[in-house]
Amino acid sequence: MKKRQIGTRTEILENNDLAISVRSLHKSFRLPTEQAFGLKQAFFNRLRGIKGYTEQKVLKGLDFEIKKGEFIGIVGRNGSGKSTLLKILAGIYYPEKGDITVNGTLVPFIELGVGFNPELTGRENVYMNGALLGFSNEEMDAMYDDIWKFAELEKFQDQKLKNYSSGMQVRLAFSIAIRARGDILLLDEVLAVGDAAFQQKCNDYFASLKNSNQTVILVTHSMESVKKFCTRAILIEDGKITHDGKPAKIANEYNKILGIK
Repeated sequence: MKKRQIGTRTEILENNDLAISVRSLHKSFRLPTEQAFGLKQAFFNRLRGIKGYTEQKVLKGLDFEIKKGEFIGIVGRNGSGKSTLLKILAGIYYPEKGDITVNGTLVPFIELGVGFNPELTGRENVYMNGALLGFSNEEMDAMYDDIWKFAELEKFQDQKLKNYSSGMQVRLAFSIAIRARGDILLLDEVLAVGDAAFQQKCNDYFASLKNSNQTVILVTHSMESVKKFCTRAILIEDGKITHDGKPAKIANEYNKILGIK
């Protein structure tokens, strides 16, 4: 089993039942407030004590653990820090403080279709995207027909991707991505893809994950999805975990924040 360490400490998970351990996680971003035209202006701004930016603290000391096989929902209002957390877990962002231990191989479904080339055909993009996920040509040959059948785009295989609608591209990307191999899946609102019929297919797929051995982390605004798929949920508000527990309870707490009865 692979272990991936992110952060300032070099601790190894002692509990082999854990998939992820997060301790004292902090993350901030610098937002520019004043533009300096040239080095001279920047120098005088520094002398005057003008930083030219404000620091936005996004995550403020998160602590939690996720057991292997759990389906965790992470919820919160826009700007609460949940997507930043997901990107740190995926290795896209790096925390400034804290420690993350990932026990297993991790596959992110954060931005579907990353790596697609609009000038290539759908067929060529399938093989290229599969290679990015670590599949050989022989493995892609074996799953190729199933990818197109699931996406319901068999008639468009040899068209250039630039002629696909955005919905078609997302459906193809999703159909490829669900075949990725990994112990831990990171999902960011990927349930909202395609039309109602295709969303039902996606829902059926994620329902099957609930009873699998895979660990799943879902960031979503859909409390229906949280209650339907998740075995546990975490509510983040202003960069802090305010509630951690059963999905129905967390959904109610989230609705209270939004003023929904």
